[in-house]
Amino acid sequence: MLMQRLPRISLLLLALSCTQDAAGAAASLDIDRETIDKWSVPYRGWHYQPQHVILAQPGIPGYEKFRHTDCPCVYQLPGQPDKFFLSFIAFDGRGYHSFVVESTDLVRWTHPRLAMGFGPPNEFDHGGCVIGAYLYESYDLRAARVLKKRDGKYWTLYGCYPRQGGYELRPGYEGVACSDDGLSWRRAKPAPILAVQDADCGTWEKDCIYQPWLVETGGRFFNFYNAACGGKEQTGLAFSTDLLDWTRHPGNPVIRNRRGGYDQQFCSDPKVFRDGDHWTMFYFGVGRGGAHIMAAFSRDLLHWTAHPEPLYRAGGHPGGLDKQHAHKVSLVYNPKNDTLYLYYCACGNQGRGIGLITSKPL
Repeated sequence: MLMQRLPRISLLLLALSCTQDAAGAAASLDIDRETIDKWSVPYRGWHYQPQHVILAQPGIPGYEKFRHTDCPCVYQLPGQPDKFFLSFIAFDGRGYHSFVVESTDLVRWTHPRLAMGFGPPNEFDHGGCVIGAYLYESYDLRAARVLKKRDGKYWTLYGCYPRQGGYELRPGYEGVACSDDGLSWRRAKPAPILAVQDADCGTWEKDCIYQPWLVETGGRFFNFYNAACGGKEQTGLAFSTDLLDWTRHPGNPVIRNRRGGYDQQFCSDPKVFRDGDHWTMFYFGVGRGGAHIMAAFSRDLLHWTAHPEPLYRAGGHPGGLDKQHAHKVSLVYNPKNDTLYLYYCACGNQGRGIGLITSKPL
């Protein structure tokens, strides 16, 4: 495809053109409070499962030292409509590994296995890899989360760290990985796709780059990601035509900290889906005493309006499962019971594990 052969400079010009065209209609892209109130209603007042669905100490055979589970992401494989997979990470004191489990009911998860571990010594992902920005067949909010093959392989973007010995040792990077079976993943490029050393790296992201989220639409790839300057995190956007080479959006960051808000410190870990006639982003904000699940909305993927009120505040779980933090979500729709399942990192009286809330009681 011609678009896939565009050099990076042409891609940047395309991004600038899109931004300029959109800027000309900026007034029409502003989304009023009444509209975002209406769009957020379906995601409020959900029902909590009583316990973590992935425990804080999962006891994975051969990886018993790994604990503090985080970053859930659900997917399916082609031809397996009744089986779901969930990737997540855990930490062993040195860095992250990514693991995957499977389920037929989206509640009980079994058969844990390693999905992607530490990268080679002295390289950008030696401190651990966090998969979960998959290339899906559809990004519609109620579509099945089926992985899509490209060039005969499955694909994911991943967050990673260059050093072992601590928790998310800066600077973080992003890489791209591929898989033959959708379970075991390997590097698809021997260099990061986003790095703090890049010429187009902005001041807002100069200290650390964190988690990606991949969207494919209109023959282009969009990478929504959070990054840090000092102790603040915000969300930006990059573009690609081949998953390997990326150019940042000149209008970054697209989700910014709001003084005094629930996201005054962090606007992080974005997950973007097509939601009827608009796009919905689930992200987490840090402010007002914890990490909270937030939502933002867009009509064009470039201009976003964030709702000031969380969908779910930390401490909402009646059993104290997320008393400290509620963040880092994965959303999947189950057509069998017409229910949305939202997995999230729930930090509270049972440690850091994966919690679940659903649009209907199970």
